[in-house]
Amino acid sequence: MAVAGRAQWKGYIRFGEVTAPVALYTATSTSERISFHTVNRETGNRVRREFVDSATGKPVEKEDQVKGYELDNDRYVVLEPEEVAAAVPESDKTLRVQAFITCDDIDKIYFDRPYYLTPDKMGAEAYALLRDGMHKKKVAAIAQTVLFRRMRTVLVRTHEKGLIATTLNFDYEVRSAKEAFKEIPDIKIKGEMLDLAKHIIGIKKGTFSADEFDDRYEAALAELVKAKMDGKTLPKRAPPKVSKPNELLEALRQSAGIKAAAEPKRRASKAAAKGRSKATRSAAAKAKTAAKSAAAQRRRAS
Repeated sequence: MAVAGRAQWKGYIRFGEVTAPVALYTATSTSERISFHTVNRETGNRVRREFVDSATGKPVEKEDQVKGYELDNDRYVVLEPEEVAAAVPESDKTLRVQAFITCDDIDKIYFDRPYYLTPDKMGAEAYALLRDGMHKKKVAAIAQTVLFRRMRTVLVRTHEKGLIATTLNFDYEVRSAKEAFKEIPDIKIKGEMLDLAKHIIGIKKGTFSADEFDDRYEAALAELVKAKMDGKTLPKRAPPKVSKPNELLEALRQSAGIKAAAEPKRRASKAAAKGRSKATRSAAAKAKTAAKSAAAQRRRAS
């Protein structure tokens, strides 16, 4: 099965006594992002990275660079490359399914990196058997194997004609949500504000389509590079205005279109009032003119 790029891993997936040869290909890539090199501002030449001894300041050759675990300041346990290699778990290149679960059983915060899991030509039928069985039962598979020198837990899900294998973060790698949110005050929103928020969420409800969203940072970088090439400078962007607590209700009303809907009525009312005022002034002027004319007629008659 042809997939763009090179396989990151080749091995087998095993469920029960069924085994199928498979390969992993990265499902995401950052290769299309704009990248930069570090250069010398004065000469414009590219800067070369070099490892130096922190005490002597002298360069350290690659063959003399080893891993070190820090015990305390300036004290390390030195590990040779062959010692580190010996610690890598033995692998038979087999992704063993431990259990089938519903997709909602795993909090998405544990998701690490997605891979396309594709079949070898010789294992296409066994692969299809697993894929179709999981699709019919609406389940995902939890599997384990050694990937990239470490024992990894992988979530396997059906996706279009194939399978997606997502590596999962270990429990110790996921920080506590309780700890992260502990400073958030206990605020209960109710009444009109909550009703308006629910209304806005309702009218904004939609579906996700990846091609509708762009990487604004990448676009901004491309624009910046072009401007520099043309000898131009880009204007600074003003920071967004933060809604203050006493402005929330008005902001919600504007978001819900309440102010926009009321504005034409307000303008119409103002125009009507202005019209009434103009008519009143016109009538007063006419009455004043008539009074002057009547007074003049009385003077002539006398």
